[in-house]
Amino acid sequence: MPEVSLADMPGLVGTVVGVSDWITVPQSMINMFADTTLDHQFIHVDEERARTESPFGGTIAHGFLTLSLLSAMNFDCVPKIREQTMGLNYGFDRIRFMSPVRPGARIRGHFKLADTRFRGAGMLMTTYDVSVEIENEKKPAMTATWITIVQFDPKDRPETV
Repeated sequence: MPEVSLADMPGLVGTVVGVSDWITVPQSMINMFADTTLDHQFIHVDEERARTESPFGGTIAHGFLTLSLLSAMNFDCVPKIREQTMGLNYGFDRIRFMSPVRPGARIRGHFKLADTRFRGAGMLMTTYDVSVEIENEKKPAMTATWITIVQFDPKDRPETV
């Protein structure tokens, strides 16, 4: 995994900074997510009922499961910032679930750095335009605008910002 410095970040705005490895989403993962979140809606966990009563022809992953996998995708492919002491999830400006993720599908994240902004002495706010691709599908599973905060020692703040 390549590393970048805080000073490099503004120059990366507008570029795709990473594409994650593929993650397979088996029915067992969907079932465990349903158990964890207490969301047992039939379209996620009842294969027979979903096959006959849903417009999807079978079960599908929770949109929030796809969203939650962004952390693993990010960790897999987004360059590490040398000076970072901690990273925080600040939130999302926009999330759209575009296509269902079916059991057994493979998905991966594409991360485009949309903006960076230094805040205070020891924080960098980063905004990523993220798209989650489904293997062999034209339409993405999800798109999002994700905001994170990189914390660093104020002594490491680039003088040019």
